Amino acid sequence: MAKSKAASGKSKVHSPGVNIGISEKDRSAIAAGLSRVLADTYTLYLTTHNFHWNVTGPMFNTLHAMFMAQYTELWNAVDPVAERIRSLGHPAPGSYAQFGALASIPDAPTVPPKAMEMVRILKEGHEAVARTARGIFSVAEQAGDEPTADLLTQRLAVHEQTAWMLRALLEE
Repeated sequence: MAKSKAASGKSKVHSPGVNIGISEKDRSAIAAGLSRVLADTYTLYLTTHNFHWNVTGPMFNTLHAMFMAQYTELWNAVDPVAERIRSLGHPAPGSYAQFGALASIPDAPTVPPKAMEMVRILKEGHEAVARTARGIFSVAEQAGDEPTADLLTQRLAVHEQTAWMLRALLEE
């Protein structure tokens, strides 16, 4: 008589198999990479929203409005990334602890910095998210995962353009 999984101590939550033409190994690697993109995006969202609330100085109106546009875009980006992870058959991270462990960018400073330091921090954040997204692009491409490659392409365009605009503000 064969042992059941529960009797052997190796109980597993049942979920229907995923058969979308991408191997489990590739889906796992892509989901892990997208989880890092999600963590970076959410961390950058929180930092940007923090800076929107706390910016001061002669460029207040301009930066306050720009940061609002940026955090709104970031907020709208997290759901498609998380849903792509779910489409690949994996759970999406969603806690501060998970995001902290996965993110490549630091949390917002405890004390709000001066306005141009905020701009520099956000520029570095957008460049970091672009590097994270670019780092898994080839895995998605090689696996024939066009939806993920398309999502990453869209995210790269946004982060690279935003970083360029923030760099322009930092020029003297």
